[in-house]
Amino acid sequence: MWGYNLSMRIDILTLFPEMFAGVLDYSILRRAQDHSVVKINIHNLRDWATDKYKSVDDRPYGSGPGMVLRVDIIDKAVSTLKSQFSILNLKSNSNDQNSNIKTKIILLDAKGKTYKQKMVQELAKEEHLILICGHYEGVDQRVAEHIADEVISVGDYVLSGGEIPAMVIVDSIVRLLPGALGNPESLKEESFSDTGVEYAQYTRPEEYKGWKVPEVLLSGNHKQIKEWRNHK
Repeated sequence: MWGYNLSMRIDILTLFPEMFAGVLDYSILRRAQDHSVVKINIHNLRDWATDKYKSVDDRPYGSGPGMVLRVDIIDKAVSTLKSQFSILNLKSNSNDQNSNIKTKIILLDAKGKTYKQKMVQELAKEEHLILICGHYEGVDQRVAEHIADEVISVGDYVLSGGEIPAMVIVDSIVRLLPGALGNPESLKEESFSDTGVEYAQYTRPEEYKGWKVPEVLLSGNHKQIKEWRNHK
């Protein structure tokens, strides 16, 4: 109905894999993984380092503070993950000679496009996402220019790295996938899905400290309730 994939793979490249444990192990994201709605893999970028110190960054050309993540390390990591997905995809579609192998690569960077619900809906249609978490003083610009398909920012502010933005993107996408939510009807009235924010919600008690639930919601008149909600 939504046009989203029945199964998606998300690979996340990060310097801090441990940060994702709590987020991925509970609630909707845990259930979606348990039900094979999505496969989420966390990869330590240092696994592609070639020296004994596992270096993935270096000083910026032209001087400046901090360190910059290297383009060659990220390129090797992305190439490996794309290749792995291609092999898995070919095996699962061995009888389909026209099977298209699709991978979308996203760099999380404060300089990117601001993340919106329309982007969430488009990304939820992808088969394979690779999220690159930037860190330190930044990422070699060649990653944005030659490797990433999209550069995304979750807001006009600066964070320590791309891990939290990656969590935001994964959570927002997975909840749209068929089978992720316990009640699929929830998506029909989801915030930002159509023209605005979801209407205000109330539950028991009917009155608390003199704060009352709007009478229209207690009326049982579904037409009036719908009209009220459409104007909220």
